[in-house]
Formats: sequence, structure tokens, C-alpha cells
Amino acid sequence: MSKLFIAGEVFHGAGSLEELKNIKGQKAVIVTGGSSMKKSGTLDRAISFLAEAGVEVSVFEGVEEDPSSTTCLKGAAQIQAFKPDWIIGLGGCSAIDAAKIMWVFYEYPDIDFDSIIKPFTVPVLRNKAKFIAIPSTSGTGTETTGLAVITDREKGVKYPVVSYELTPDIAIVDGEICASMPAHVTANTGLDVLTHCVEAYVSNIENNYADALSKGGLALVFDNLSEVVLHPDNITARQNMHDASFMAGLAFNNAWLGIVHSLSHQVGALYGIPHGASNAIFLPNVIRYNAQETSRYPDLAKIIGEETAEGLAQAIERLRSEVNNKGSIKDFGISKELWEKNLDFIAQNALVDPCTGFNPRVPSLEELKAIYNACYEGVVFSEEAVNA
Repeated sequence: MSKLFIAGEVFHGAGSLEELKNIKGQKAVIVTGGSSMKKSGTLDRAISFLAEAGVEVSVFEGVEEDPSSTTCLKGAAQIQAFKPDWIIGLGGCSAIDAAKIMWVFYEYPDIDFDSIIKPFTVPVLRNKAKFIAIPSTSGTGTETTGLAVITDREKGVKYPVVSYELTPDIAIVDGEICASMPAHVTANTGLDVLTHCVEAYVSNIENNYADALSKGGLALVFDNLSEVVLHPDNITARQNMHDASFMAGLAFNNAWLGIVHSLSHQVGALYGIPHGASNAIFLPNVIRYNAQETSRYPDLAKIIGEETAEGLAQAIERLRSEVNNKGSIKDFGISKELWEKNLDFIAQNALVDPCTGFNPRVPSLEELKAIYNACYEGVVFSEEAVNA
């Protein structure tokens, strides 16, 4: 028997932010990032809708990209003082992920961050508050997942905190909120969606629901990502990408991810490379690596008019280029000397990353290093490179 894990209620479509008018409660803390939600008017609209519902609001602003455990503790202190019955993550995935961990610290003030980084160790939540996720980027699908990615700045490690307790109670998937998203953010987050679809489909967990959602999300990404990068005001395409993000999130919340994410987590934490951008660099070569073990890639290839795993890998490389994303890690200005200095460190961290356990092929440290090196140079991975 399997259980489908999904946000408790899902409201989607342009204008669905207005559903906040119907929230039942006394107090809510909105956790958000920099200034984009304020500049776009989305934050003020959210506060206004909550006021109509009779909900008092406090706002925690300033969640950074790749949020830190320190930021989460700071936000939790504000939440603890306000004592809300709702916590709302509004903005990009960083704001929502940070809000999830603030929620944990609010419910358990004495808990230590290190005690929840092992998968499925977050204690039972909803004793003090419930959670609403309102994404402004079409990327991680965090609005329906039990996942929050948090960085330990001192260690230089990005931790995926995994627990179904973190799955939001309400998700609001409103494509209008994404209209102000810059082109490079649209591209990066959209390529993240694509990666979720591919990795969930080939995961070592068999799940018919995840399979259907992965295929549907993949089709939406190939049909809409280039369009929203070129024409950001196309709300129909924006909603399609927002829906694809949710679908992909729901898929991997039930089938999980693989080594593309394991590899990406490390270069994001150490070098600050945007998550979706690094995913799009690693994904084609990971397809080539995993194709030795799984025969599932051609199913996805056929959706976009290809036939083989290699055809899928090359189609992803073409889409990556179409939306003006880099094709190698060295394109981010990382010197060969610095790369080689840290290679063992990041490969070892990738090997023990929770996502590695769901990959269809069990990797060795040397294999991960070979994939890393191929992607650093922007060349095609080959098995011969492993022991070279």
C-alpha cells in the first residue's frame, strides 16, 4: 500500500491569491524574501485579503537566496513572540523553505537544526500553527512537498530537510504572481521543474501518480518555458509553468529525486550557483550515466518527439540554450584550481546526500567525480572517464 502526500488544499489559477479572504484564524506571520513581493504589490494584497478574513498579520522580510539556518532561527524568534495560528511562506522557494523550518522552530523552540537534517526526523507539527505556501516562482514545487533546502554557511553544506510533516496545509498556485519574475529567474526555475519531472520519473520508487504527473509536467515545460522567458506577460503560459511546477513537486514528493539534486546542492552551497542553472548542467550527463541502469528515459523522450535517452539529453541541452542558460560549471567563473581543490569534498557530500538514495543507479565516489568533471568542462560524460 502507498499513500499520496499532497498539500491539504490546493487553489490554482490566475487570481487565486484572493482565497486568503476565506482563511479561518486569528493571527498569521507572512515570511517573504527581499523586496519583489512588496514592489509587485503582492504582499500588500495578501495582507489586505487576510484583513478581510479578520486575521492579524506580522511580516518577516529578508529571507536570502539559499536560506541559512541562522535566518530560520531569527524568523522563528519573531514568530514565537507573535504566536500565530498560520505561517505563510510567500515568494520564491527560499522564502517558503525558510518559513517551513521557522515553523519547526516555532513549534519546538528547543530543537537543534542538526537534529532534523536526517530524513524524516522532523517531529509532529500543527500543534501551534498550520502552513500556507504561495510561490512566486515556478520552480521547486515546495508548495506541495515535504522538503526544505537550508544552507549551513559555516560548514558550506546545503541540507535538504525531508519530512512529510513539512507538506503545506494550503497551496495557492497563482500564475499572476509570477508576472514580474525576471527572465533569468524564469529560466532557472523552469529548468528546475524539468529536472524534477525527469528525476521523479526514473526514481527507484515506483509510483503511477508520480509517473503521470512527471510526464504531464515535462510536456508543459517544453511547451511553455521558452515562451514565458520571451514574453513574461503571457499569463496563460505563466500559469502553465506554475501548474507544471506544482505537478513536478507533487511527483517528487511521492517518488523523490536523484543525483542531479545531490550534485547541485553542493555547488549551490559552495559556489552560489543558482539551483536550477546547475540542475540543467548536470541533468543531461546524469541521464547518460543513469541510462546504463534504467530504460525509462525513452518514455519521456517520446513526449517531446525524441526516441532515446540521448535524444532526451540533447533536447534538454537545446532548451537550456534557448533560455540563455550556461552549459558548464566553469562558465560561472570557477577556476580549475579551485574546482580541483574542492572536488573530493563536494563529491563526498553528494554521495551522502539524501537524494542519492533514490537514484536508479547506485553511484560510487569516483563516478560522481567523473560526472562533476564532465559538467565542469561542459563535455559529454562517458564511462571511460571514471577511471581515467
